[in-house]
Amino acid sequence: MTGVVAWIPSTTRRDDLGVASGTVGRAALERALPAGVELVDAPREDVRFAVPAWGVDFDAAAMPALEVVQVRSAGVDWIVDRIPSGVTLCGARGTRDRAMAEWVVAALLADLKGVRPFAEAQAAHRWKRLDIGDLSEMKVVILGHGAIGRETARLLAPFGTEVRGVARRARPGVAAMSELSSLLPWADALVNLLPLTPATEGLVDGELLSSLPDGALYVSAGRGATTDTSALLEELRRGRLRAVLDVVDPEPLPPGHPLWEAPGVLISPHVAGDTADSDRAAWRLVGDQLGRFARGEPLLNVVSEGY
Repeated sequence: MTGVVAWIPSTTRRDDLGVASGTVGRAALERALPAGVELVDAPREDVRFAVPAWGVDFDAAAMPALEVVQVRSAGVDWIVDRIPSGVTLCGARGTRDRAMAEWVVAALLADLKGVRPFAEAQAAHRWKRLDIGDLSEMKVVILGHGAIGRETARLLAPFGTEVRGVARRARPGVAAMSELSSLLPWADALVNLLPLTPATEGLVDGELLSSLPDGALYVSAGRGATTDTSALLEELRRGRLRAVLDVVDPEPLPPGHPLWEAPGVLISPHVAGDTADSDRAAWRLVGDQLGRFARGEPLLNVVSEGY
């Protein structure tokens, strides 16, 4: 086993982008640091392994010996274009699946059970009844049916929810992206879990949203820029669709942005995957990857083909 110098910022802040501080998880990593690994708080010329955080400066040029960049997020769109040639980028796929899936189920339930209109009625001191629904009667299309989509479908199964997944390529039980437009008229809800890539940017546009039936719900927890915000706003203002959004475009959402006041929308600030348990899992992955790298073993979750 050879010595490895790894850079992990000592202060990862929680900012408006929803970056988890990871204090507990990092402390656990430091207590169980793989043999032969030295952690440093600032970039150095001998750093070979880096664990940058969303919202913290990342300067690869200050680490000329860099070989691996390991992030603690499932998505890598925020850093993929800053990785030098010859440096391996690894994501944290699998560490935040349960947290994300639980958020999606909560989003569906919040809409079905009238959380927003009941909260508005409470704020106005009005005893207002309205019809609420059941997950057992919902038909849901999951767009971006990877690990998080599979976990979401698993959590929905006991409720009796009918789920159809859509992915880039068809596989047993999952439709190809080319079939999406034919599935949308069937759906009561569209759940967007897409990563942000050149192929997915703005993919959920006016044409796609117009294919959803009147009264459908749009849930977005992947990346905000995969949705055409103007097109979504138009559907919300018409009252044809409702939405629960953990990610938006632009992000952070400016105070005066019309999405804040749009009818039928609930917004959370990009926190769906930022639970204590998922953060600990991400740090465990960092420790595992450091050990693998120090021992010369294959790394997990290597990002290839541009994401």
